[in-house]
Amino acid sequence: MPPAVSADVRERASKIKLVLMDVDGVLTDGKYFHVPNPNGGLFEVKLFDSQDGIALQWLFRCGIKTGLISGRDAEATKERARTSKMAYCYMGNTEKLPIFQEILADSKLAPEEIAFVGDDLTDAILMKRVGLAVAVANATPEVKNCAHYVTKAQGGSGALREATELILEAQGLWQGILRHYEVE
Repeated sequence: MPPAVSADVRERASKIKLVLMDVDGVLTDGKYFHVPNPNGGLFEVKLFDSQDGIALQWLFRCGIKTGLISGRDAEATKERARTSKMAYCYMGNTEKLPIFQEILADSKLAPEEIAFVGDDLTDAILMKRVGLAVAVANATPEVKNCAHYVTKAQGGSGALREATELILEAQGLWQGILRHYEVE
């Protein structure tokens, strides 16, 4: 069920055409595991939330593009982006503003048509520039102060799903999702 939000947040959400997000702390709870790979090195394992996964599919189905900007470079992240049909997958850089500017140029969208979901200080700079800034429940206090909306769910536990429902509801698309699953 989409969260109740202020008229300002609803108006902002109604304009969103692209949802960008951080990964660690947003799509995951921030923890990752290194396990041995067959070549004797280490492989990074991340735990992603299935409800966030279906939310990514809904955004794609509704024509709202998605993308990630992560400070860490990990195969698990690349695979999540691929299977979720994300339009953008940037990894390995904590300086996110130049990447955001590149995405703006490529997408030909205005900043107010973009949402960003973040949790830590490296995300704040983008949250101040987008139309809808979302902080997850376990975000740092400074990041929460930059947000238009703070989720009730923690990162890695359905926070993206919550933000997705908010956006789809504001755009009049949520009822279509419910009808699709015959749960009106």
